[in-house]
Amino acid sequence: MDTSTNALGGNPAGLRALQECASINVGQYPSTYGDGLREELAKLYGLKRDNFVVGNGSDEALDVIMKTFMEPGETVITAHPAYVLHSFFVKINGGRTATVDLDEDFQLDVDSILSAKGKLVLICTPNNPTSNTFRQEDVRALVEGSNRPVVVDEAYGEYTGSSFLPLVDRYDNLIVTRTFSKAYGLAGMRVGYLAASEGMAEAMQKVKIPYSLNLVGERVAIAALRDREFLERSVRVVNEERPYLMKGLEDLGFKVFPSEANYIMFRPDMPSDLLTAKLSDRGVLVRDFGKVRMLENCMRTTIGTREMNSVLLERMREVLGECL
Repeated sequence: MDTSTNALGGNPAGLRALQECASINVGQYPSTYGDGLREELAKLYGLKRDNFVVGNGSDEALDVIMKTFMEPGETVITAHPAYVLHSFFVKINGGRTATVDLDEDFQLDVDSILSAKGKLVLICTPNNPTSNTFRQEDVRALVEGSNRPVVVDEAYGEYTGSSFLPLVDRYDNLIVTRTFSKAYGLAGMRVGYLAASEGMAEAMQKVKIPYSLNLVGERVAIAALRDREFLERSVRVVNEERPYLMKGLEDLGFKVFPSEANYIMFRPDMPSDLLTAKLSDRGVLVRDFGKVRMLENCMRTTIGTREMNSVLLERMREVLGECL
């Protein structure tokens, strides 16, 4: 329960498409830029194919953004705390990260971000690992108040029921990234995408490596997009299980933070690294953020099925009974 992937497992429609791929000719290259998947995304979101860039996970999308809009030595503005790989992609492309702390409710400090000097702004909502979404008016203020690209990472966006992606045609500096790894249950296929205005997307398409999305991954992702039942069920399970798991953690005496994603951040009374290690010894993996500034002694767990959540809570009770 440490990776925030889909607790229901692999996407059934995707798995069927994967089996059908046994007969395709893998001796030929895939579409250069994943045109089939881009067409499906355009239909889903009411945009054009040329608004989209698809690739090897949303991690590739983030990498392409850095390569397109940032030169070595330039600065990217990020929030703190945030997804650890945001600063990683800045660093490997020779850039520097300037962080702006979230406030005590883990919301954006809009004025400080707007006044910070940097080539582009990069945030994620729901925020990882704090599990809350940012206020829509704050994100919109960042976009409208900037003359530089603003990247909104929506890796967990399907769980919120809202998205900034449909607005990319309205704001020519807005880039939204999404993935098939979470709500779609296709983490092993490594398929992700970004959406932007046609001009911005064209610039990034020129930088992106051709053929990075393989034949199989594209077909599986298209099948998952067309079959909405699994996605809807995945979101429903999270919404149903979130109150149960949050109450269970609170009943153990932990401080539980508001969640709008498929994971929950919480702070136990005992040292977070010790609880993480003791749970691992019992076959349960969660993520320790206890040494991250502003998240001292905090942990994060995926919201699983009722069975998974019950096992997690029971193992925690065992550890607490042993250590406290």
